[in-house]
Amino acid sequence: MASAATAPPKPANLPRIVAASLIGTTIEWYDFFLYGSAAALVFNTLFFPNSDPLVGTLLSFLTYAVGFAARPIGALVFGHYGDRLGRKKLLVLSLLMMGGATFAIGLLPTYASIGAAAPILLTVLRLVQGFALGGEWGGAVLLVSEHGDARRRGFWASWPQTGAPAGQLLATGVLSLLTALLSEQAFGSWGWRIPFLLSGVLVMVGLWIRLSVDESPVFKQALAHAEARKAAQGAEAATEKLPLVSVLRHHWRDILVAMGARMAENISYYVITAFILVYAVTSAGVSKGTALNAVLIASAVHFAVIPAWGALSDRIGRRPVYLLGAAGVGLWMFPFFSLIDTGTFVNLLIAVTVGLVLHGAMYAPQAAFFSEMFATRMRYSGASIGAQFASVAAGAPAPLIATALLVDYGSSTPIALYVIAAAVLTLIAVGVASETRHRDLTAVETSDRTEPAATAATDARTA
Repeated sequence: MASAATAPPKPANLPRIVAASLIGTTIEWYDFFLYGSAAALVFNTLFFPNSDPLVGTLLSFLTYAVGFAARPIGALVFGHYGDRLGRKKLLVLSLLMMGGATFAIGLLPTYASIGAAAPILLTVLRLVQGFALGGEWGGAVLLVSEHGDARRRGFWASWPQTGAPAGQLLATGVLSLLTALLSEQAFGSWGWRIPFLLSGVLVMVGLWIRLSVDESPVFKQALAHAEARKAAQGAEAATEKLPLVSVLRHHWRDILVAMGARMAENISYYVITAFILVYAVTSAGVSKGTALNAVLIASAVHFAVIPAWGALSDRIGRRPVYLLGAAGVGLWMFPFFSLIDTGTFVNLLIAVTVGLVLHGAMYAPQAAFFSEMFATRMRYSGASIGAQFASVAAGAPAPLIATALLVDYGSSTPIALYVIAAAVLTLIAVGVASETRHRDLTAVETSDRTEPAATAATDARTA
């Protein structure tokens, strides 16, 4: 009989756990995306004023990419301690770090005030943001995945994923409101600071909610089993291996699959939501406000469709939904840029909305898919490493590469081909992966030899 410490939560508690995870990820993604939008809109002139506009944008996106470089380090550190100490403690720490760095950016002097020190400080704070976000994603999705109803894991685990469009929606909405209410001069002078300073209030709300949730029962059970095994073995007990060592030994194939799966998802998202603010303004002649409004509305649709895609993955599997999204994003790229080139708001909105709906087909099942690949005491490390190491090659340079291609070729064709190549990589990675929909998270063993048996037993019970 399961103890009170390891018993699954009552169904009534699951929505509260989901809400706590969602609110935390929304705040963290708000902070992260706010930087990306500001990098496209104002940071090029505030922190790199002596450069050509597009070159200044490139430098601004370079500081944006630096945040991604810190995400793998965050994944390693948070993954290690999350697998040793639990999910909840690390999620509280990541929220505090991200919010503190974002609030500090709102107080940062610009190049006009302190010269070269301004972009240096901006880069340091961006590194802190990236480090925190590298540890946030894995813990947030695991906290939900390891609670509650296994038959609807894809649906429930997709809700923390909606934190990305919710954060994008919140960040873009605040920026859109400010650009509508303030003159361009006022926004560039002081208005851009307001969204960053608001992060301090949001973090306090998120921290209060996140502290109210319980630790994952699956993790508690795995930890209890490990302690009991050590006690039974006595003095001859072997030292427990580091989670990183274990996951690289037993799940290296799964890490490669996760990294490949992230390529199209990550690259397409940042091209559609961040680079679009540059392309629509400089190449299609669309105003900043119009581009922001299109991303704002499309992000609301993105938020709505993610749980639907997650629920579909519970019915037909993670792989079919993921493959549909990857293929769809690749096929949509040329129509995407053609619609934007017309310069009309309606076509811009259609381009971004369809792109994000297709992206959601990859992003929604990703949380359950990655969680189901790894054993419990190395799951935080495995899911985080697979996701965040891929972000260095995918999302980090995506706006930078897209902007550089636009500068060099003056055309959207190379950018479309860039996203299509990423889609092909993702199709290959997910295509060779095993379906994980029926896996029992408590039965996934630490050995490749025993995992299929556990999976087969679970498949028989859930078929």
